[in-house]
Amino acid sequence: MDEYIGLDVSLKDTAVSIRRGGKRIWRGKCASDPQLLAALIRKHAPAAKRVVFETGRLSVWFFHALTAEEVPAICIDARHAKAALDMAANKTDANDADGLAHLAEVGFYKEVRVKSFDSMLARTLVAARTRLVRIGTELSNQIRGLMKTFGLIVPAVTGTRFEHKVKELLAGNVELAQIIRPLLEAWHAVRLRAAELGRKLLADARRSEACQLLMTIPGVGVVTATSFITAIEDPTNFKHSRSVGAWVGLTTRRYQSGEVDYDGHISRRGDSHLRGLLYEAATVLLTRSRSECDLRKWGLQLRERLGFKRAAVAVARKLAVIMHAMLSTGEPFRGAHVTD
Repeated sequence: MDEYIGLDVSLKDTAVSIRRGGKRIWRGKCASDPQLLAALIRKHAPAAKRVVFETGRLSVWFFHALTAEEVPAICIDARHAKAALDMAANKTDANDADGLAHLAEVGFYKEVRVKSFDSMLARTLVAARTRLVRIGTELSNQIRGLMKTFGLIVPAVTGTRFEHKVKELLAGNVELAQIIRPLLEAWHAVRLRAAELGRKLLADARRSEACQLLMTIPGVGVVTATSFITAIEDPTNFKHSRSVGAWVGLTTRRYQSGEVDYDGHISRRGDSHLRGLLYEAATVLLTRSRSECDLRKWGLQLRERLGFKRAAVAVARKLAVIMHAMLSTGEPFRGAHVTD
C-alpha cells in the first residue's frame, strides 16, 4: 500500500508525518538534512508515493537533494497549503506535517516548479550585485547628510567625482574627516565589489544567446534579461505567452460575488524583483528610449488616456509576453504590432 509523507521544514529540525490507508502510521522529527530524511523515509515508508513540503528558503536544496536520493519529492505552494493547515486547532510543526501528509494523500495541492541550481546561481549573482549597489547608495546618502549638518554641501555628482569632492570638502575639517573617511572607504570598497559582480554578470550575458536576444528590446538590459531567463528557465513551462504576465503578477485582480463584479489593482503575485525590473524597463521605454516601435507608441497612447503608472504597468506586462514569445521562437525584437 502506498504511503504519503508530509515534511514541515525548518532551519534546525523537520517534522515528519507518514500516512497509509487514510491513517497516520508514524510521525516524529529529524534534523533538516536531506540525506538523513531520505534514510528515515526509506526505513518507515519504503513504499512512499509522495513526499510533500512547502515552498521556503530551503525548498530548492531539499527538492534537488531528495530527488537525488530517489525520493518522490513534491514542493507545493505555501499559500495554497495555508488554508488547509489553518484548520488545525493548534499551530504546531507536528500538526503542520500531518496536514501536509493529508494533502499528499488526497492530492489536493498545487505543485510548484523548483528552479535549477544554475538558475539560482545566476539569480544570486543579480541579487548580490543589486544589494551592493543599494548599500553604496545608502552610504553616499549618509555621507551627504552628515556633511550637510556642518555646512559642507556635496554637489550632485557620482562615482570618483563624488569621492574627490568629499575629500576636498573635508580638507579643512580634521575632526569631521576622522568620522567621514571610514564611511567613504566603505563606500569605495562596496562600489568596487559591485563593479566586479557587474562585470561577471555582463560576461555571462555575452556568452548567453538568450540574453543577447532579449537585449534587442529597447529598455531591456543585462539585469532584466538575466532575471527573466532565470525565472522562466524553459519557455515550454508556459503553454501560452500571455500567461507570463499573470505569473509575474502584472494582471489585475478580479472580485465577483453576486451582482458585485469589479477589477482591482494588479495581483503582485510571483517574483517581485522581476516585476520591478519589467516596470523599470517599461519606464525606460516610455521616457528615455528613442525607438519608434509599436510597443512604445501603444504605451504612449495609454499614458494619455490612463496616466503614466497604469501605462507603464501595461507595457511591462506586454514586455513579459513578448520576451517569452521571443525565447520560444528565437526571433529578435522587431517592434511587432501590439493590440489591447
